[in-house]
Amino acid sequence: MTVQYAPARRGRVLPPLRIGPYRVDTPVVLAPMAGITNAGFRRLCREQGAGYYVCEMITARGLVEKNPLTFRMIAFDRDEHPRSMQLYGVDPASMRRAAEMIVERDLADHIDMNFGCPVPKVTRRGGGAALPFKRKLFERIVRAAVEGAGDRPVTVKMRIGIDDEHHTHLEAARIAVDSGAVAVALHARTASQRYSGAADWSAIARLREAVPAHVPVLGNGDIFSAQDGLDMVARTGCDGVVVGRGCLGRPWLFGDLEAAFSGRDLPAPPNLGQVAATLRRHAVLLCEHMGDHKGIRDVRKHVAWYLKGFPVGSDLRRSLGMVTSIEHLDELLAELDPDEPFPADADGPRGRQGSPGRVVLPEHWLDDPDDPSVPFGADVEHSGG
Repeated sequence: MTVQYAPARRGRVLPPLRIGPYRVDTPVVLAPMAGITNAGFRRLCREQGAGYYVCEMITARGLVEKNPLTFRMIAFDRDEHPRSMQLYGVDPASMRRAAEMIVERDLADHIDMNFGCPVPKVTRRGGGAALPFKRKLFERIVRAAVEGAGDRPVTVKMRIGIDDEHHTHLEAARIAVDSGAVAVALHARTASQRYSGAADWSAIARLREAVPAHVPVLGNGDIFSAQDGLDMVARTGCDGVVVGRGCLGRPWLFGDLEAAFSGRDLPAPPNLGQVAATLRRHAVLLCEHMGDHKGIRDVRKHVAWYLKGFPVGSDLRRSLGMVTSIEHLDELLAELDPDEPFPADADGPRGRQGSPGRVVLPEHWLDDPDDPSVPFGADVEHSGG
């Protein structure tokens, strides 16, 4: 099928997004990113604009075994609502019990299931983007989560498939919806692409046509600006957009998207002084969430993203990447020219991209898509995330 791309439109192009009982006026979702979307970063993004903000991935097995690291990662602000958690698992029994625990302990209001991760340590155990190929196992896992979650909504995030020879998103979406998932999100790349190349938005359009109209379809992949969000909606008919790498060092993207989807003029891009203030706010929130030592160390990885494209000397960049305290950060930020305008070449891709490669799978994984067996050792190891 050839998808006709319509031109992007200004103005409110979408109604509010509904995830089960929850209404989100701005149809924008923060994608879970390991080591990034902790409570501090989510609060920073919420301060910038409206949307739906999902925490870092939590493993079902880690939750069931009451792993201390897992429970430390389940952190939400008092005013964070709905509390959205992404859950990962390969064993239906663990997934069911984890969902039940989320309800029993009131840990979250919404569960998003991860079937999109392309990382080899995940796919080699049959998890992430590898799992939808095993359609019977996939169905059992989604159904287990839905049944365990009771009246709390469950959504599914996936990729197009393993590679160009093994596309799974259309059938997997049908299975997920039939099993009780209330929304489906698609990262429009295969696992073999990882984060390289361009996302194939036409796959999102095909998914929107294949899924019943009352079930929201969310598009993910290459949303680096508000115009990208408008374009994706216009070209695919999706009900909302999922933002991942595009907000790294640029949390104000959520404010831009909120303005775009409500028909307002976009805010002026921030100058270097405003970017520095946002970076400092990020550091403060991380310190509040993680403690001073861990928080200030964690903000170091964000520095290059915030300063992308700005004419900042290598010595100062290096020092900021080794900052030791909020006071030290203040001293270094004072050396920046606050009036430096936002650079045009700061737009576009950011974060990890890499190159395509073969997907690492369990032995004989592709032999029988109807084999419901849980891969040996697949759900044993857990890191809490």
